[in-house]
Amino acid sequence: MNGIELYILGRRLMKLGQEAMPRAGFRRLPSSVQTILIDISEHPDSSISQIVARTGFPQSLVSAAVARLRDGGALQTAVDPADRRRTLVRMSADIPARMAQAPADPVGPVLAAALGIDEPAELAEVVSMLTVLAERFAAAAQRPTHGGAGHGAGKDN
Repeated sequence: MNGIELYILGRRLMKLGQEAMPRAGFRRLPSSVQTILIDISEHPDSSISQIVARTGFPQSLVSAAVARLRDGGALQTAVDPADRRRTLVRMSADIPARMAQAPADPVGPVLAAALGIDEPAELAEVVSMLTVLAERFAAAAQRPTHGGAGHGAGKDN
């Protein structure tokens, strides 16, 4: 697998994930707001300009999305103690608990339809492989990084 194939796979998995989500909540948000939320969850305590740089969205769109999500309780903002002119953004503390309480739609039917899988054992194998991959990424995100450059600094992950 090369970088392009990995990117295409990631995009396909994102689209399947969106399809498998409950129709309420996250799925109802515009894709730009979904992207901003995901970026903030991966990079807590980011400034608006950092979110703009990573997402490529205009500052006005990011600021408006952050304000809307903050007012809705999904995000928290705070003044940067190192530079009081900047605002730092992070997910609200109760979001993981709210996500855990949300009814989970099984991904099996979406994967089966996308891959043309009819056999339950084959579908279970695919779901198991994706679960292992997700667990490995979650574990890697919990490990301390070296060099201070963020997650996966100096690694091909």
